[in-house]
Amino acid sequence: MASQTVEALVEGGKATAAPPLGPALGPLKVNIGQVVAEINKKTADFKGMQVPVKVTVDTEDKSFTISIGTPPASSLVKKEAGVQKGSGNPQADLVADLKIQQIIKIANMKGDSLLGADRVAKVKEIIGTCQSMGVMVEGAPAHEAIERINKGELVDLIKAGKTELSSEELKALEEEKKRLAATLEQKRKQYETIAKQVSEKFKNATRSQLKTRLIDAGIPAAYVDQFLPAEEKKK
Repeated sequence: MASQTVEALVEGGKATAAPPLGPALGPLKVNIGQVVAEINKKTADFKGMQVPVKVTVDTEDKSFTISIGTPPASSLVKKEAGVQKGSGNPQADLVADLKIQQIIKIANMKGDSLLGADRVAKVKEIIGTCQSMGVMVEGAPAHEAIERINKGELVDLIKAGKTELSSEELKALEEEKKRLAATLEQKRKQYETIAKQVSEKFKNATRSQLKTRLIDAGIPAAYVDQFLPAEEKKK
């Protein structure tokens, strides 16, 4: 059987016959409308994210198969947490909180692309991603959730595979996200005040020297670039 394969990135649930799919599929004489419809059905859970898809077309009978990749785990965590980005200083600055049911959902979406041999191991992989992004799990730093799982806690819940949350749980998570955002903004303002004082004291310092002074003053490296003079950044 002779076949040709077209690979592309599409927005979940919103593939169209426009580029990149249409022009690539047109010469293969396949039913583009059917291809697009099936892709949108298979990627509906990834709305708002770029999803890798592979369309393999039989060049003789024009039948096709579609393989769907998954976005990076970090993208799925951000979507589930409702944040634009992870923390620039994940050890100290936390940006959101996820319930274990949401972690299970992400692990299910990643499926066989995860290395874990079972659902529990795959959930721990996703929690590891949360740790690197400053996203809490079950109201505590992510590494504590892994410790709880290693002790046997949460395991029955993970094996049960529940992924839905009640409206009350979702509301509580949203309130927690707002609280964390307010805390981060308060920290940023404190660092900004310190940065202004240091910049005034060492106003003749080079960019490199000023950066060192800011870090010495207790401003985390993840924040320092925000407080360097704009003209120095352009250089």
